[in-house]
Amino acid sequence: MKRLIPAVAALVLAGVCVASFSSAATTGTATVTLAAQATAMVQILDPAVTLTPNATDYDNDYVEITGASGLRVRVKTNCTTGMGLLVRCDDATPQIALADLLVRTQTPAGGAGSTMSSYNAITAVDQALWSTTVAAHAWTTVTTDVRVQNLFAYDDAGSAGTTAYTNTLTYTVVVQ
Repeated sequence: MKRLIPAVAALVLAGVCVASFSSAATTGTATVTLAAQATAMVQILDPAVTLTPNATDYDNDYVEITGASGLRVRVKTNCTTGMGLLVRCDDATPQIALADLLVRTQTPAGGAGSTMSSYNAITAVDQALWSTTVAAHAWTTVTTDVRVQNLFAYDDAGSAGTTAYTNTLTYTVVVQ
């Protein structure tokens, strides 16, 4: 019998603990705060393009790529006041004269934003290519049309194939 009493006492005590735990349950709360920052992103879809003039281009004294053939860049932002897409050519010694390298975009601006809709010579400092005044949570594709003019200023040896003249465009996206 002696052995039974401690076992019964243990069962009774276990029941008291369970009952005590159940009746003492309480709730509490915790606050989670996201400190969102205005962020903009840029993704270059077409990192290189080659413009090869034909006879008509030489007659016109320029060659260009436009629309779907242009340089595609994707941008997005969570900034409620939008973003701007800037472009420049900051090559130390550009092979295509900056006055001969022209850019524009036919991509419509977002909200009350703006777009460089006519050709402008590229510069070594940022130029506003496109903007939106509203948040763009999904990727937006902005296409840059490129024109190289004054074609006869760019010599070629003739028998050696073609001579490549290369400049690098730098795109920057900033929140407004």
